[in-house]
Amino acid sequence: MSTRKTINRFVTIGGLCTAVALAATGCGAGGPTNSGSAASTVNVLVEAGGHAVLTGVAEQCKKDAGIDVNFVELPYDGMFNRLSSEFSSGNVSFDVAALDSVWLPSFKDAVQPIDELFTDEAKKDIFPALVKEANVDGHFIGMPAWTNAEIILYRTDLFEDAANKDGFKAKYGYDLAAPSTWQQYKDISEFFTKDGMYGTDVKGGVETEWLAHVLQAGSPMVMDENNNVVIDNAAHKEALDFYTSLTSYAPPGAAQVDWAAAQNLFNQGKTAMTRFWAHAYRQIPKDAPVAGKVGAAPMIGGSAGVAGVPGPWYLTVPKATKNTDNAKKFVKCAYDYNSLGIESSLGLASRISAFEKYQDKAGYESFGPLIKTLNGDATATRPATEKWQQIVDTVLVPLLQKAVAGGDSTALLADAKKQIQDLLK
Repeated sequence: MSTRKTINRFVTIGGLCTAVALAATGCGAGGPTNSGSAASTVNVLVEAGGHAVLTGVAEQCKKDAGIDVNFVELPYDGMFNRLSSEFSSGNVSFDVAALDSVWLPSFKDAVQPIDELFTDEAKKDIFPALVKEANVDGHFIGMPAWTNAEIILYRTDLFEDAANKDGFKAKYGYDLAAPSTWQQYKDISEFFTKDGMYGTDVKGGVETEWLAHVLQAGSPMVMDENNNVVIDNAAHKEALDFYTSLTSYAPPGAAQVDWAAAQNLFNQGKTAMTRFWAHAYRQIPKDAPVAGKVGAAPMIGGSAGVAGVPGPWYLTVPKATKNTDNAKKFVKCAYDYNSLGIESSLGLASRISAFEKYQDKAGYESFGPLIKTLNGDATATRPATEKWQQIVDTVLVPLLQKAVAGGDSTALLADAKKQIQDLLK
């Protein structure tokens, strides 16, 4: 299951084709068809969350460059197939496509280089892991439009309670505060597992959290830069053993817990902490039991320090479009006005300066921890392989589900290595 797919379940806002008010074109095949103004209309293929993030950009692009923007909106589940079909036919109905980061390797030959947009100044304002991921085979092929990562959300009312502070220090010998290490996270999870509450959740239904811990343990995730499968190394086992050890302090049925379930558990006050995507901080319902009682901290760190797995989307320009100049103008608008995405329902951006602009404002307390996590030395994007989503669905998630149910980590990792090697043949 894609993390971006899961995030979009929280923010879905439309149907299959939604045009911004400033444009009037349809969403049929064949590219721009707006009578009398086709050259100044850019068709942008997005999924629901992306439409929300880019609406403000589209309005600004109309003002600055005179370009009308028509959003062709698809649900996540249908987007990859639509892209594959149109790219392979050479007849695209869009001039810009927002691509999930894990799709870049699959479509690298179908999109144009946009090296000229990646100036030295621009690269300094984009998180290092995203700059690296955008460069495929020596060329930049996608401009990050928004990104995310897991951070720590925790109950401030519980952490600031005097009795809890005294009890925690008496038991563990140090002050109760937002955790920054694996051991602290485990201690705090143990401490708050009482009286019908659990210290944390364990998500057996998604892979990203465990992979963040792999990075924190000092290893590339699953595959190294030479595409050697390293999922059975010591760091992967250390991360998996830490991950599964937390099931003692998490609600039962961890094998089936996914993002939505974990978010609900935290918002309903059933868990004291959660490792979760930063955007969720601002999406806690006002009537939730934890509303106004939540703090944010960077993702925890292992021996390699703080690390997270970014969840970016990239704006790309297909080679088949006949509207390259305006398409690139829109991509540049999206970079120039990237901070407008923070005012959307998804509430995300990709530029460091955009997050920094808001981090000290009330209600945006999650941005400082997000910046620190995304800037972590060990933070890294997913392996650049066309088989990644297949690896996730058929190997990594089943591996985690078996592990949190009590499976032997060494045997599970060895089996996973063989399965992945077979998929990559």
